Amino acid sequence: MHERFRLATVAAVLAAVALLGIPLLFFAVQVTQRATVAELEYRTERTAGRVDGSINIGLEVTPERLADFARGAPVDLPVHATVTLPPDNKVVTVGPEIEGATRSVFAISPLGAEVEFTVSWWALQRTSIPAIALVLLTSLVAIGAGAWVANHQANRLAEPLVYLAAGAQQLGAGQVRPNLESTGIEEIDLVADELSRSADRMARRLAAEREFAADASHQLRTPLTALSMRLEEIEAMTDQTDVREEARISLEQIERLSSTISELLGRSSHERADTIEALQLTDIASQQEDEWMAIFAAENRELAVDVPAGLWVLATPGALSQVIATLLENSLKHGGGTTRLCARKASGGVAVEVSDGGPGVSDEIAPRIFERHVTSGGGTGLGLALARDLAAHDSGRLELSARRPATFTLFLRSVPAERLPVEITAP
Repeated sequence: MHERFRLATVAAVLAAVALLGIPLLFFAVQVTQRATVAELEYRTERTAGRVDGSINIGLEVTPERLADFARGAPVDLPVHATVTLPPDNKVVTVGPEIEGATRSVFAISPLGAEVEFTVSWWALQRTSIPAIALVLLTSLVAIGAGAWVANHQANRLAEPLVYLAAGAQQLGAGQVRPNLESTGIEEIDLVADELSRSADRMARRLAAEREFAADASHQLRTPLTALSMRLEEIEAMTDQTDVREEARISLEQIERLSSTISELLGRSSHERADTIEALQLTDIASQQEDEWMAIFAAENRELAVDVPAGLWVLATPGALSQVIATLLENSLKHGGGTTRLCARKASGGVAVEVSDGGPGVSDEIAPRIFERHVTSGGGTGLGLALARDLAAHDSGRLELSARRPATFTLFLRSVPAERLPVEITAP
C-alpha cells in the first residue's frame, strides 16, 4: 500500500504538472517572443523618427549614424537594418546579413523614409529559453515537492498499519492484549479498537482452553500413571512369559500415549506463547549441535554442521529449534552414516537441509511422510507432522527434497539485506 499510495500521488502531481505546465510553457514562449518583437518594432519606429530628424537638419544618414540609431535593439539578437531614403531611394544598410529563416519589422517615417529591421527566426526562438528553463525548473520543484509529500503521507498512513499488523501478529501468537495506540486516523483506530475487543474475547476463550487442557492432562496422566504402575507390578510378579510380554507391550503403548499427550500439549502451549523474531541461523545451529553431538556420538554416528555466518531469518526461536531437533532425531532413528545440517541462501529466503547416508525413505511412505501417524516404525508418527505445522506457522515450508538419501529441506523467510543489522524484534 505504501508504494501504491506514493506512486498514485506522484502520478497525480505529474498529471497536474503536465496539464498546467505544457500550456504555461507555450504561453511563456509566446509572451517572450511577442515582447521581443514589440521591442524590435519600437526600435524600428524610433530609428525612423531619428532618420527624419537627420534629414530635417541636413545631416547625411551614413551606416555609422544608422548603427547609432539602431543601437539598443533586443540584446543578443543580431539585427540587419536597412533604410531607404527619399527622394532618390538611397539605401543605407548596417549589421550582418541574416541567413535562413528571418523575421522582419517595417516602419515608414512621416518624410517617407522606409526602415526595416531583420532578425534570424532561430535567434528569436532562442529568446524564449530563459522562460522555458523557468517553467521546467518550476515543474521539477513541483514534482519534487509532490514526491516528498507523497512519501511523507505514505509513511504516515503505512506506519500505523505496520503496528496494527504487528498487534494482530501478537494476538495470533497468543498475547491476549496487544499494545495498540491511537494513531489519529479514524478508520485505522476503528480497526484497532475492534482488534482489542477481539483480543478480549480470545483471552476468555484461551483461558477456558488452558483450563480444559490442564484438566484433561491431569485426568489423563493420573490414570495412565496408575495403570503403568499396575502393569509394572504385574510384569514383576508373574512368571508367565506370555503375561510378561503383554505387560511390556502395554507399557510401551502407555509410554507412547503419554508422549503423544505431551507433544500435543506442548505444541498448544508453544503456539500461544512465541513470537516471530529476526534470528541469526548460526545461533540456532550451534545450540542444536551442542545438544545432539553427544547423542550422535553415543550411537556411533557423526553430526556435521555447516551453517555460514550472516544468515538472518524470520522465525519463532522455539519453533525453529523444535523443527531442526525433530529432523535430527528422525535422522538418528531412521537414517544412517553421517547426518549433515547445512544452510544456504535460496530464492527469497534461506534453506536449511538435514540429510544422512542411510537407506532413505521408502517409496510407499514418501508421499505421506508428513501425515499424522505415518511412520516407518518406532514412533508415534506425529514428529514430522508437527514440525511441518510449526514451519508453516512461521510462514516457512518443510519438504522432503530427496528420498535417497533422505534429505529434508526447511525454507525460511530471510531478513532483507537493507534491514541489517537487526536490532529489534521483527513483527
